[in-house]
Amino acid sequence: MVRERERVTVDALAELLGTSRETIRRDLTDLAERGRVRKIHGGATLAEPRGAPEADIEGSFQGRLLEHADAKRAIARRAIQLFEPGDTLFVDTGTTTLLFAEELAMASGLTVITNSAAIAALAARGTSNSTFLIGGEYRAESTENLGPLAIDQISQFHAIHAVLAVGSIETVGILDFDLREADVARAMITQSRSVTVLADASKFGRGGLIKVAPLEAVHRVVTESEPPQAIADALEEAGVSVIRAG
Repeated sequence: MVRERERVTVDALAELLGTSRETIRRDLTDLAERGRVRKIHGGATLAEPRGAPEADIEGSFQGRLLEHADAKRAIARRAIQLFEPGDTLFVDTGTTTLLFAEELAMASGLTVITNSAAIAALAARGTSNSTFLIGGEYRAESTENLGPLAIDQISQFHAIHAVLAVGSIETVGILDFDLREADVARAMITQSRSVTVLADASKFGRGGLIKVAPLEAVHRVVTESEPPQAIADALEEAGVSVIRAG
């Protein structure tokens, strides 16, 4: 009903569903905690209002975890199938890579190198997984380490794969919104043989700020939807495989 109307009130829902206002309030609280709706005084609205303009900056990390959560989880589940015991993976910090780390927690025999404390903790749960946490200046909200120290430590590793979350995929390449996160992604690309980008449909043509790498540096993109035609053509021309999730 929220998706259909974009905004509903507790009173209207109680009347339409034939239940108490208290029940509706509890249900809306539960939906809000799962990122399905946004609670407001007296009711709820869409978590992602339709027709809202795309910003050229990203929101908070915790807020982004709730955006396109189903698509990100499907992407994570498809991506884990691309790796096998013995593989070494750089994994950068992002909301989609954090969900990918939940899949790493159920994998085995992988070596994971990451600048995210949260991703490291999840990856370490996997049977016989080896996990290395890159140090650096700590950013609490996203539990990530950044800066020159992180870049220097990344340079000491060589991995088969880099698994990256990005701010945007354009015809010119993969882009981000944070300079220091872009530096980490570039360093991981340099120290790996193959680059896998995890990106939900909202990332296509979003208009990123900082170029991380050209499309030719990427080997595959895992997404839940077909890219827009211009980007699909650019990916094909660059030799990038597009792998559909779900």
